[in-house]
Amino acid sequence: MMMELHLQGKTTEDIKECLKSTTMHPQVVAAITSAHALGCDLKIISDANQFFIESILECHGLLGCFSQIVTNPTSVGGDGRLRISPYHDPVSSSHGCNFCPSNMCNGQVIDQFLASASENGRKRYIYLGDGRNDFCPTLKLVEGDHVMPRKEYPLRDCICSNRMLINADIHEWTDGEELAKILLQLIQRTSTEEIRCSESILLNSSDEKCPAMLDQAHCLKSQVSSIKPQATNLV
Repeated sequence: MMMELHLQGKTTEDIKECLKSTTMHPQVVAAITSAHALGCDLKIISDANQFFIESILECHGLLGCFSQIVTNPTSVGGDGRLRISPYHDPVSSSHGCNFCPSNMCNGQVIDQFLASASENGRKRYIYLGDGRNDFCPTLKLVEGDHVMPRKEYPLRDCICSNRMLINADIHEWTDGEELAKILLQLIQRTSTEEIRCSESILLNSSDEKCPAMLDQAHCLKSQVSSIKPQATNLV
């Protein structure tokens, strides 16, 4: 797709201007900023790409709310063309996951988070997603974690077909308004429980659905309240 746009004479600035038209549910924006203000550690895992995600978040003033964005890296060549590289090189480092595309395994990213967090005590995770590649990381979640699958999308179908494999609590959502409401409730519930573990919120979207992710609160996935939890991660 980038090659086609380049041949049409479109520059990275043209692409960025187009991305600025991507809408995001206002309640989702409010939830993200509130979660960040409360000290929640928000992260994004996405099979989209760095340029798209950062451009959209920057447009909505949300880029600084996320501590980490794990996605396919991008670069601009000398010819001005935007190049997208795979997060996992399918040739030299195949991840072998049957649920995720060859260029990125979301489950391996979660494993990295878990390994890093183990030094300070395991965090509590909230994982939001809708794609089939979100099922792999969902299997990594344990009792006390939460997964938020979007209704009538592949992740929910995978969960329904393999319910006994899921240890996390399941909270389904339909649109940005419902997503924000449920997420904030989970944050508030955790805040009132005297739990010493941190909370991580994992945000995911499929490759070409980065705009839709933001559009439907998808690239968002956040939370709120006035009681500050120990730490919350959104990926």
